[in-house]
Amino acid sequence: MTSSVDIGTLIVQTPDIRNGSARIAGTGVTVKRIVGWYKLGLSPEEIVDKIGHLSLSQVYAALTHYHVNQEQIEAEMTEAETEAEQFECDHYLSLTNHP
Repeated sequence: MTSSVDIGTLIVQTPDIRNGSARIAGTGVTVKRIVGWYKLGLSPEEIVDKIGHLSLSQVYAALTHYHVNQEQIEAEMTEAETEAEQFECDHYLSLTNHP
C-alpha cells in the first residue's frame, strides 16, 4: 500500500527564506519562479526537466497555489519587476553620470 501525501504540505512560506515568498517545501524554488516559466510557455513536465530535483506533483502544487492566490502573487511579481527595472535604471544612470 502506498502512502498518500497531504498536498497542503507541498508549499510553504517562512519569513527567513526567499523573503517569505511561497516556495516548494524543502527547496528554495519559489512559486513565482515556477509561474514565470509556465507563463513563458513551459509545460509542467518541461519545468521538471529544467529543475531535476522537483517532482511533477510539486510543480502542479505550485501552479495550484498560484491559481488560488493569483491576485496576490501577480502583485508580488509586478512589484519585483518594478524593483528590478528601477535597479537597472539607477545602475545605468550611475554609469552614464561618471566621466
